[in-house]
Amino acid sequence: MYKLKYLITFVLIGFISGNYAQEIQPISKTEVLSRVSEANQQIKISVEAFNEAKADYRQTNAVFLPNISVSHTAIATTNPLMAFGSKLNQEIVTQADFNPDALNNPSQIQNYATVFEFQQPLINMDGFYQRKAAKYKMEAMALQTDRVKDYVNFEVENAYMQLQLAYKAVAVLEKALEATEANLQLTQNSFDQGYLQRSDVLLVEVRVTEVKNQLQTARSNVKNASNYLSFLMNDTSDVVLKPQDSLQLETTVLETDKSLNEERADIKAMQLAANARETMYKSDKMTFLPTLNAFGSYQLYDDSLFQFGADGYLVGAELKWNILQGTKRFGKAKKSKATLEKSKLEYQQYVSKSQLELNKTKRLLQDMESKLELSKLAMEQSKEALRIRTNRFKEGLEKTTDLLIAETQFAQKELEYYQTIFEYNSTKAYLNFLTIN
Repeated sequence: MYKLKYLITFVLIGFISGNYAQEIQPISKTEVLSRVSEANQQIKISVEAFNEAKADYRQTNAVFLPNISVSHTAIATTNPLMAFGSKLNQEIVTQADFNPDALNNPSQIQNYATVFEFQQPLINMDGFYQRKAAKYKMEAMALQTDRVKDYVNFEVENAYMQLQLAYKAVAVLEKALEATEANLQLTQNSFDQGYLQRSDVLLVEVRVTEVKNQLQTARSNVKNASNYLSFLMNDTSDVVLKPQDSLQLETTVLETDKSLNEERADIKAMQLAANARETMYKSDKMTFLPTLNAFGSYQLYDDSLFQFGADGYLVGAELKWNILQGTKRFGKAKKSKATLEKSKLEYQQYVSKSQLELNKTKRLLQDMESKLELSKLAMEQSKEALRIRTNRFKEGLEKTTDLLIAETQFAQKELEYYQTIFEYNSTKAYLNFLTIN
């Protein structure tokens, strides 16, 4: 009866665990890149930033296009001037309206005016330069959007390789756990036969526990790397991603003698931003010049609502020159000049820093090539040492501690080798990102 209860309990636990286990979804790097290009939030934000700049540029069409407005006003007045003027606009003035008593003490009059107004800019030099600056800004934001896409693609490659590395670590530790448990069995058998002490068995048991803990951490790292890749794809589904291909050494040949390309999207964007600030400085200087604008209106008047008994029009042009606005324009021009000089220095600093980063990455790639060879040799040596010590341990010619040391070193060197592959591939991807046009 008790055995049946235990059996049912274990079956239920297994069923529940199976239902709550996370789904493992295979995915390729090509699929990740495709989904990221469509759904990544950072790319969407950069696109909207470009749309903002584009909208700002469209606003500058006001430099060429007219302002047109329509208004309808209703008033009732006994003000002498307003009353007489309203009658004039309505074209209903009679001889009796010139009576001094009627002029000085008019009866209440209603006036309804419908007015169509327009203003047409003709010459506004500061506005022309503002429009040009807005265009530079829009073009810079378009290049920044391209650079964001390049960076996100680099992040995807890095995150995908991180996930591959996490799965490699799990595979290495699972193999290490299998070997350690086999050694534990050998140790237990030798202890049962009186060849080893209880302390030897405990040492191996401790090693088994250590590997199990490391394996648990590695499996958590798989989920962490998977979650970050899902974040890049803006995917909120609760699945664990698994790369369709394992971590391999990247063999693509890069031209490591490439110099910094100043036509690179982000560098070109900074140059355009500096051009925009230079143009804004010119715009501020143009505010010292006069402006020429045309204006006009067409009016409809009546003493009844929405009636149009009389009409008239007005057209004209205004040449306006603000000779002095305190020191406001002088201060604004000086501020624009300082902003321009700052943007030039920022551009030069950015180019220098980019060149520094490129040189550093080239040297790092050379270092990683040497480290890769060394880590591979270290892994092969530790593997051979483990094989020899395992065979000697089976024959009773090796200490338990020496076997555990060899076992630990091999697992460590194997993990270091795959970590070095990841670092080498990541450095190569970063170098490509720095030299991309």
